[in-house]
Amino acid sequence: VQLQASGGGLVQAGGSLRLSCLASGRTSSTFAMSWFRQRPGKEREFVAAILWHGNGTWYGDSVKGRFTISRDNAESTMYLQMNTVKPEDTAVYYCAADGGIVDGKLFGSWGQGTQVTVSS
Repeated sequence: VQLQASGGGLVQAGGSLRLSCLASGRTSSTFAMSWFRQRPGKEREFVAAILWHGNGTWYGDSVKGRFTISRDNAESTMYLQMNTVKPEDTAVYYCAADGGIVDGKLFGSWGQGTQVTVSS
């Protein structure tokens, strides 16, 4: 699976932004897709995940109630709606298919990342 993230940019604190992740290749066998982020000077961290087939979503504690993950299987696209953003949401956001991090090592398929900068 190949992934391409887009939609990042500069947004003011309290504003909104929507990220997209276009998937191509053998997406039919994908179990779940996720968003991760890497803030300046920090390790990459989990943001949200969604089952590619069926119902199921999960969120990191720092984004619960503010971010919403969704998907459009017909368009092979996953979204991350970011509301009420904070300066601490500033990061490079990555999408992943059946991806994760174990002992600092990435597994699964990953996109190239899109920069989100929140100004105070």
